[in-house]
Amino acid sequence: MELGFDTVAPLALIVMLAYTVFGLTGFGSSITAMPLLVQLIPLKMAVPLMLVYDLASGLVLGLKNLKVVERREVLRLVPFMLAGMAAGTFVLAHAPERILLLVLGAFILCYAAYSLLRRGTPRPLGAIWSLPFGLVGGTFTAMFGTGGPFYTIYLARRLADKLVLRATISGTIFFSGLARLALFSSAGFYRDTTLLALVALLFPFALGGLWLGNRLHSRLPAARVVQAIWGVLILGGASLVLRNL
Repeated sequence: MELGFDTVAPLALIVMLAYTVFGLTGFGSSITAMPLLVQLIPLKMAVPLMLVYDLASGLVLGLKNLKVVERREVLRLVPFMLAGMAAGTFVLAHAPERILLLVLGAFILCYAAYSLLRRGTPRPLGAIWSLPFGLVGGTFTAMFGTGGPFYTIYLARRLADKLVLRATISGTIFFSGLARLALFSSAGFYRDTTLLALVALLFPFALGGLWLGNRLHSRLPAARVVQAIWGVLILGGASLVLRNL
C-alpha cells in the first residue's frame, strides 16, 4: 500500500490520541487505537505497529516499580499467556481479516459495556483462573494487542495493594510485548517495508502523545476521561461489526 498524506495524517492523529490516553491513564493505547487504525490499514499491519510503540512507552515510563512486581502471579500467567500468544499469532497470520475484525469489534463492544456498567468491589479469584485469563489474554494480545484487560481483571482480583497491582500489570504487559515481538518477527510481520516506514514516520507522534498525556494527568479527571474513551470505543466497535457483517 502507498503511504500518502491522506493516510499518514489520520494515522498520526490516531497514534497520538492513543498514547495521550496511555499517558493519562497508564493503559488503553492499543484498545483505543485499533478500531480506528483498521479503518485505514490492514489489521496485520496495525497490530505490529502498535506493539513497537507499546514497548517504547514501557521503556520510557521505566517500569519504575519493578521491585514490587508480584512475581508469583506473573509466573502463573506466563505459561498460559505464551500458549495463547502462539495460537493468536497463527490466527492473525492465516485467518480472514473480515472474521478477525468482527471478533475485534464484538470484543470492544463487550469490554466497553462491562467497563461502563460494572459496580462495586470485584470478588477475589482463585489461582486456577490464571489458566483461562492467561490463555484468552495471550490470544487477544497476539491477534489485536488488546489482551491487557484480561490480565488486569485477573490481577485486580488477586492483589489488594494498588502499587503492587499497577506494577504487576505493567510488568506482565511489558513481558507479553517482548514475547509478541519475538513471535511476530519469526512470523515475518516486520519484513514489510511499508510497516517499517510507518513505524519510523509515526514514532514522534507516539512520543508526543505520551508527553501530552503525562502533562494532562494531574489536570484532568482520569475517571471521566476513561468514560469518554469507552463511549468512543463503542462507536468504533459497532462500526467494525456493521462493516464486516
